[in-house]
Amino acid sequence: MAEAEGALVLFSGGQDSATCLAWALDRFPQVETLGFDYGQRHRIELDGRATIRDRIVGIEPSWGRRLGPDHTLSLDALGAVSDTALTRDTAIALAADGLPNTFVPGRNLVFLTFAAALAYRRGLRHIVGGMCETDFSGYPDCRDDAIKALQVALNIGMERRFVLHTPLMWIDKAATWRLAQQLGGGALVDLIVEESHTCYLGERGTRHDWGYGCGTCPACRLRADGYARFVAEEA
Repeated sequence: MAEAEGALVLFSGGQDSATCLAWALDRFPQVETLGFDYGQRHRIELDGRATIRDRIVGIEPSWGRRLGPDHTLSLDALGAVSDTALTRDTAIALAADGLPNTFVPGRNLVFLTFAAALAYRRGLRHIVGGMCETDFSGYPDCRDDAIKALQVALNIGMERRFVLHTPLMWIDKAATWRLAQQLGGGALVDLIVEESHTCYLGERGTRHDWGYGCGTCPACRLRADGYARFVAEEA
C-alpha cells in the first residue's frame, strides 16, 4: 500500500479516467469517484461510468472492497460561458490563438477546485486526475505546472494538505494502454475498449479495435494511434 488515506478520482467515463480509477484502486484503501456534467457535447461519456464502476471491481478482489460512493456534479455555468467545440455544435478547428477550439477555459481548474471541496467534506486527502502534457491537445490547464500551482492554492485556501496525483502526466497514449494492462490485465483493457468513451463528437455507432468513436476527431486519433502502438509493442 503506497498510502494509507482515501482518494477521490475525477472519473468522466473516458479512457484516461478509467485507467486512473484502476491506478487509484491499486494504491488507496478507499476510493470515491466524481463526474461532471457541464453540457459537454460528448455527454454520452457519463452513461458508461456506472458500467465501468460495476465491472472494474470484478477484475481484482481488493478493488471491490476499496471502491466507495460515486458523485456527479452539474456545472451548467461552465458550459454556459464556454463557446467551444466541446460545448457547442461547431466544427473542431484551431482557434486564432493556436489552441484547438475544444479547449474549455478553466475546465480542469474548476474540476479540481470542486473535487477538493468534495474531498474536504468526505475526508479524502488524495485527488486523482487524468491530465497529461505528453499526448494532449495543447490545453494549458493539463500542464504539470498548472496542476502543481493549483495544489498550492487549494492547500492554502482550504487549510488542508491535499495531494493532486496525475499518473498519466508524463506518458503517451500507448503507455496509458500499457498501464491499464499492467494494472488489470486484458480484462481492464477490454473494459476500457468496450465501455469507456473518448470521442469529442459523442459518436458510439462505430466499433473500432480501440473502442467506439467517430475515428477522426483529435481525441479519437490520439486513442487510435496509442492503441496501434500498444498492440504493435505487444506483438
